[in-house]
Amino acid sequence: MTIGVYGLGRFGSFFSSVLAKGGEHVIAYSRSRHDVPEGVTLCNEDEVLSADYLFFTVAISSFEEVLKRVGKRIGKSTVVLDTCSVKTYPAEWMKSLIPDDIYKIATHPMFGPDSGKNGVEGLPIVMCPISAKDERYEKIRRYFESLGLKVLEMSERKHDKEAAYSQGVTHFVGRVLNQMGMKPTEIATNGYKSLMTIVDQTCNDPVQLFYDLQRFNPYAKEMRLSLQVAIEKILNRLAEEEDKL
Repeated sequence: MTIGVYGLGRFGSFFSSVLAKGGEHVIAYSRSRHDVPEGVTLCNEDEVLSADYLFFTVAISSFEEVLKRVGKRIGKSTVVLDTCSVKTYPAEWMKSLIPDDIYKIATHPMFGPDSGKNGVEGLPIVMCPISAKDERYEKIRRYFESLGLKVLEMSERKHDKEAAYSQGVTHFVGRVLNQMGMKPTEIATNGYKSLMTIVDQTCNDPVQLFYDLQRFNPYAKEMRLSLQVAIEKILNRLAEEEDKL
């Protein structure tokens, strides 16, 4: 089995190195110059588009344009998978911009270079079937499991709603704390140290990922409004207590 990775940015480089540890032949293509991880072979665009399993590891905001350019050049027997952090829109783009007879699976590895730096065993990866499940689906599922990943199956909409209130909130809070200029301190409690870990994990990623998570998740606006209401309720309660002084 040949596994192709389209895009060698921060996540693509990390993810291709994870895949290479599974013992299969991993090839990668990137339009920009990047270091190639150990165990991964650099290839041209046509070669990666004809891999047995092709993972697109490009930014959500550029995924649609990439598919418009290469969708019809993908090999007829290639299984196409995305790795976007949202699923509803990417799945729709895959359906509309890749020929119907090409097998498609939407995925979201729920980890990255920071959370997976000590290994990915036990970490979750979401699979959202687009094409009807068959042996091709089960084969890559077993491959994920062989890497020690915990495979979760759900619809694109269910994924995005849950992600808005987990990953989306985490990245939002991390960016807010970073904007506040929060720094380590000698008197830090364990809770504060945990908050600083969130800042490190979210702000090491390109800020474009944060914007994409908020823009392309159909439930992100609802999450932000819920967060705003909750903050206002807490502030109002504090104001009431202060008035008692």
